Amino acid sequence: MAAANIVLLPDAGPLITLAYADALDLLLRPGWSVSLVDMVLLEVTRNNTPSSEKLADWVKQQQLPILSTQIFAHHQQQTQSPTPARKANLGELAIQEAMNQFALKPEPTTGVFLFEDHKIARASFVLPENCRKVSTRAFLGFLEEKGWIPSAADIERRAIQAG
Repeated sequence: MAAANIVLLPDAGPLITLAYADALDLLLRPGWSVSLVDMVLLEVTRNNTPSSEKLADWVKQQQLPILSTQIFAHHQQQTQSPTPARKANLGELAIQEAMNQFALKPEPTTGVFLFEDHKIARASFVLPENCRKVSTRAFLGFLEEKGWIPSAADIERRAIQAG
């Protein structure tokens, strides 16, 4: 499949890790499209953290498409409600919603869900046939294998050292 037909959908964990490592541009290295789901963008920017401003600036600089989801719309409605809004796993649910939309597109698009949380690796949500689940470590290993980065371990080490 051509790189133009692949969309990388990173979850919050990989975005934060790569921001700490000053390596967000690695998401662009394979030549795939990169999109963010609205809920993940909110998760990584709603609180003032060492990575939140860096991520917001990078997304704006790269002019990344933001995919709208019903999960995000529901969350926004809930924040106006007197009962506390659910926050757990909403980014992952929004990514799953976006991937389900890929399955309905007439043109073939492969969605690559980039995750970091070990719980997601074991999660049994249904992935459409044209979508994949890839850990940050596996993605960095892929980049190293292709010769696009000298060392996946170096990126991980930089993220750990930065926070």
